[in-house]
Amino acid sequence: MSTQIFSPEQQDLISSAIQNAENQTSGEIRVHLEKTCSGNVLDRAARVFSDLEMHKTELRNGVLFYLAYEDRKFAILGDAGINSVVNEDFWDGIKVKMQSKFRSGHFLEGLCEGVELAGSQLKSSFPRADDDKNELSDKISFG
Repeated sequence: MSTQIFSPEQQDLISSAIQNAENQTSGEIRVHLEKTCSGNVLDRAARVFSDLEMHKTELRNGVLFYLAYEDRKFAILGDAGINSVVNEDFWDGIKVKMQSKFRSGHFLEGLCEGVELAGSQLKSSFPRADDDKNELSDKISFG
């Protein structure tokens, strides 16, 4: 397990960003970190999405933020429930903002901002219900 890019305190900040985002939406957000990604980043993110069983949420509204930090590759992957109701370019604005932060070496800020923006954007299509259940862990997963 690799935790070198973020200190435990920084990992807690990312988990808090996930919780804050999920307080706005029924969407379920995960962050997965790896040092490297040798192949196509979207293929790897899809594999991690499956391995984390993110496709098993009730509304199919899971979102994965995947980052291979040494290779400087990342992807945002939404489940079928999200992709069936949003525009094809739904994640583009978030990606651009994250890339800007990442390029200047601000990985923590980029991830937190991306997660929080996802929560805001998902709110309209997937509002949080009073009886909302947290279906996926808010902790970072590592590869």
